[in-house]
Amino acid sequence: MDASTPWLVECVFLLSSSISILDLAFAAAPLLALIYLVFILAYASGCLKLRTPNPRMFHSPFSTYNLFIFATLQLNRFSNAQDVTSSTTLLAGTPTNFRPIFTVPPSADVGATLIPNIEDQQAKDAQDVCPGYTASSVARNPLGLTATLILAGPACNVYGNDIFALNLTVQHQSADRLAIRITPAVIDASNSSYYNLPSYIVHQPTPDIDANSTSLSSDLTFVWSNDPTFSFSVYRVSTGDPLFSTVGTKLVFEDQFVEFASTLPQNYNLYGLGETIHALRLGNNFTKTIYAADTGDTIDTNLYGSHPFYLDTRYYETDGNGNLSLVTTNETNATADYVAFSHGVYNRNSHGQEILLRPTNITWRLLGGSIDMYIFAGPTQPEITAAYQMSAVGLPPMQQYFTLGFHQCRWGYANWTVLQSVVDNYEAFAIPLENIWTDIDYMSQYRDFDNDPVRFNYSEGEAFLSALHASGKHYIPIIDSAIYVPNPSNTSDNYSTFDNGNATGAFITNPDGSLYIGDVWPGYTVFPDWISGGAGQWWINEMVSWRSKLAFDGAWIDMSEASSFCVGSCGSGNITMNPVHPSFALPGEPGDVIYGYPEGFNVTNATEAASASSAAASQSSAFATSSSSGRTTYLRTTPTPGVRDVNHPPYVINNVQGDLAVHAISPNATHADGTQEYELHNLFGHQILNATYHALLAAIPNVRPFIIGRSTFAGSGKWAGHWGGDNTSLFAYMFFSIPQALSFSLFGIPMFGVDTCGFNGNSDEELCNRWMQLSAFFPFYRNHNTLSANSQEAYVWSSVIDASKTAMNIRYQLLPYIYTLFYLAHNTGSTVMRALAWEFPHDPSLAAADRQFFLGPAILVTPVLDQGATTVDGVFPGVGKGEVYYDWYTLAAVNASAGENVTIDAPLGHIPVYIRGNNVIPTQEPALVTRDARKNPWGLIAALSLEGSAAGSLYVDDGESLVPNATLYVEFTASNNALYASGRGTYQDTNPLANVTVLGVQSAVTDVSLNGVAVPGSSVSYNASSKALAVTGLNNATSAGAWSEDWVLRWG
Repeated sequence: MDASTPWLVECVFLLSSSISILDLAFAAAPLLALIYLVFILAYASGCLKLRTPNPRMFHSPFSTYNLFIFATLQLNRFSNAQDVTSSTTLLAGTPTNFRPIFTVPPSADVGATLIPNIEDQQAKDAQDVCPGYTASSVARNPLGLTATLILAGPACNVYGNDIFALNLTVQHQSADRLAIRITPAVIDASNSSYYNLPSYIVHQPTPDIDANSTSLSSDLTFVWSNDPTFSFSVYRVSTGDPLFSTVGTKLVFEDQFVEFASTLPQNYNLYGLGETIHALRLGNNFTKTIYAADTGDTIDTNLYGSHPFYLDTRYYETDGNGNLSLVTTNETNATADYVAFSHGVYNRNSHGQEILLRPTNITWRLLGGSIDMYIFAGPTQPEITAAYQMSAVGLPPMQQYFTLGFHQCRWGYANWTVLQSVVDNYEAFAIPLENIWTDIDYMSQYRDFDNDPVRFNYSEGEAFLSALHASGKHYIPIIDSAIYVPNPSNTSDNYSTFDNGNATGAFITNPDGSLYIGDVWPGYTVFPDWISGGAGQWWINEMVSWRSKLAFDGAWIDMSEASSFCVGSCGSGNITMNPVHPSFALPGEPGDVIYGYPEGFNVTNATEAASASSAAASQSSAFATSSSSGRTTYLRTTPTPGVRDVNHPPYVINNVQGDLAVHAISPNATHADGTQEYELHNLFGHQILNATYHALLAAIPNVRPFIIGRSTFAGSGKWAGHWGGDNTSLFAYMFFSIPQALSFSLFGIPMFGVDTCGFNGNSDEELCNRWMQLSAFFPFYRNHNTLSANSQEAYVWSSVIDASKTAMNIRYQLLPYIYTLFYLAHNTGSTVMRALAWEFPHDPSLAAADRQFFLGPAILVTPVLDQGATTVDGVFPGVGKGEVYYDWYTLAAVNASAGENVTIDAPLGHIPVYIRGNNVIPTQEPALVTRDARKNPWGLIAALSLEGSAAGSLYVDDGESLVPNATLYVEFTASNNALYASGRGTYQDTNPLANVTVLGVQSAVTDVSLNGVAVPGSSVSYNASSKALAVTGLNNATSAGAWSEDWVLRWG
């Protein structure tokens, strides 16, 4: 060996080791790092000299010294870490050799120990200690009145600083909408964000153009009093019923606490106030917290979205003489006559809040903002929901046709090859699959707008998506809400998405102006500031750039509460540790191996259940954490004059996470205009959906954006749909999916679905069998589950294959009907999924019905929701009072009595579905993808009423254009043994009409004609048992297209 070779190697080693030591030393001990730097510079300048070249490698004492220092620093670093993986660590499957991965300690996501006010025995009751207000300077105007409200006594300052003077504005904004606003009299630049919710973020209803005339016919009237302090009541004129009355309570208005209350009738029926996993009817002993939270779908707590709207329905028994008697019990008479009046209440406030439902009243408690309340007169749910959307929150978007097909996803699809195998398996088993999704697995180290270069590289992705699209399928990726901050100590840790956003001031900051850095999947992250000038365009640019490399078809927005895995700006000063691991184990990692199964698994799979139970117990024991047995000390704060404590407000709401900063952005984080997160927390999800809608319009021009989001606010439905979040593989959650969906119908978000078969835990064959059938009748139909849980695709179990295909066959036949429902929702504010009580508003026995539902007006679904059941009880509303239902499978009319809860056979694999009489339903022959189904012949099902009539409609367009060039709307009516089709519009659909089925034909049919031309007898069949008439073979007669001209089909 040449003598100079070891010397050169040693020089290279000294250089590289010195750089590494400096990197580690500055992170661990900056002063020692400076001393070491001086030593290096001195050495390099010749103060210390290397010995002459020598065949022995690492001859210099400096080499030995560097080895010692490097090892010491590494040991120090490992000892400081809570948990460290190997030096080559997989982040979303991508190896990084930069450094071992630090795990954020669990203590980082622990906030102050708080006790909710409603549970605190020491808490003061504002009604006892506050003085209320007195109204003065009352001035009438054509739409209502204005007044000044002055504090009626010494300030109580119970949970904030009392506001001395308030402004009251009452407006009859339309014939069916009354607005009541109470705001501080003095609002300026210093406090505007405390009380004003900007209308550019959340629309603020204003009087209709013709309000001066239409408001004169309003069924609502406003009355106020100063006895003993200011109160108001809103009455329904037609019944004299007080709809919202604060009489007997005091108005409390402070800078961090607003309280107002209304009496309610005994055993009231309230619905809405989301987002919560709860029965549809809210009940009268329930506290509804509204504060967007990243929490697995915990029952009865605040969840992802914020919807301060409720529907109030009141039933009255009539005596035939026009006298009404309020129904206050759950016991009703199936033969009695009832009438119902409903109204809606929307409080436009984005702050954290609680709504206390108690036996005789409802109390609103707000952590800030103003009272900006709207009362909708109704008097029916369809009228209220339409008015709420049209005036307050906006109408839902028209969905692309393909979005109504079946979606498959899971956290854990490892690469394009695995994704292709899922697609191939669905095709192999001939199960319809429209959309394949990926969770965060596809990302490069969990970073938005970038794919893993090995497992989900763009070249393979292009080939995969090209074939996928050619087969008529689509691809939807997840996009998270936080943006990774590159490690400045690692020159290879480049991330242009962060750089581009940071350059435009697109991120939320700390109060001192530095970046607010939390912790999410990729490590320490920042969060877009949607009210900054640059965030919106930056988001558009990133989406467009990414779409140019990956031809996705929509966006799935997650973690948008927004979620952060630590309290406060925990990444500040720590970004040289990036990327970091969350403070908790991921599913499948030690301590979080999934052993949970649905109810009854111990009966159907006893051996496996016993093994799982034993393993779960061992895991709990091995990873048990100690808990303090001492007395708990709670943080209680008190108001400070002129100061707000936004991180720990004096009033503590019953937040599922406790401290407002836990698993969330801290309330004192600051936006570009100085507004604090305290004011805007519940709006992050709303704003990211708005930004994503416009980004998709830019990335995929002229095509309706398809977005599913997790966190929503009132009005988010005009941009996106919603899925129910991280539910669990339990029959209980399958049941709760129905009231969830119905509640979001009230909120104006019809595109709703849940993780079919369950997200958390392992599903099993029985649960997935039932759930795949139930979700087939939800607007958004997706199977999704968590990392490391058992696979639950529809093809995993043989019985689930059959059950899925049976239910999907019905769904895909009904796609034209469902698409038409979305068209009507988009244009009129009607609902897609409907509660029985909404379709039959005068039947008090249906007030709490949430185990059945209607899909539109015509399809009644009665699913099995209990483990082990082979029958299900269901009601048939309106039977005995003119309604008739037909079994989807037999086509025969259902035999039921008024008010009867009928026991229906429902063996595993069968979901009872019924067609309500008086409806005409358009159908189309199913296919494995909607593209092919849209090319198939049409069909019609005319389900006659007892009087022999029926009606329905069909909307047709190209299925994707934001503004279609042509549309077609066809109306169907049936009466007097004839079915009429009448269309308008210029869209050319050339698919023929294949068949017409008429249900409820009471006598045999011998002659059928289409536009006067006899239909051959071979194409006509009548079933005397089911009383169903089937007319087939109409393709030739309608070869130019089923709706190319109006026609009439007669039978007799």
